[in-house]
Amino acid sequence: MDILKAATDWAKAELFSTPFFILFGIAFLIASLGFWQLGKTDMARAYIIPTLVAGTLLLVIGLGLFFTNKSRISQFEKAYQTDASAFIASELERAEATLKEYNTVVFTAIPIIIIVCALVLLFVSTPVWRASMITTIAMLAVILLVDGTAHARMNAYNKQLLLAQRDLKK
Repeated sequence: MDILKAATDWAKAELFSTPFFILFGIAFLIASLGFWQLGKTDMARAYIIPTLVAGTLLLVIGLGLFFTNKSRISQFEKAYQTDASAFIASELERAEATLKEYNTVVFTAIPIIIIVCALVLLFVSTPVWRASMITTIAMLAVILLVDGTAHARMNAYNKQLLLAQRDLKK
């Protein structure tokens, strides 16, 4: 098994996935612009700031992940050539920490925040609060969608790293 190829393939798959954050961020920004230009009701105008904030956050997340993973591709080969076992150990440590983070943040905290936002929707009637909660739910749903696939890729990559580590010890 070529763990360097697996690492590079994982990073390239991440490079394909993270632009979805950027695309959704742009969509939220366009929605904000649309609400600003065309919004006639209080409810429509209330969406301007929440969608602007959500769009900006998604853009920042997407750009940050894109450039981080892009730089990793070139670093993988250098680190692997320097010391293959240290490369595998560091990648395994990073992958396991990331998987724990996904379980804590993406699959526990985000659903709880979505539930809280849905409950707040039941008890508030002001347009700004309703727009903020709905936009938050939409943004978190995007994060769940994109990070759900990223979690699956990271989990598969982690298994490949474990196999490579075991093969290296033989």
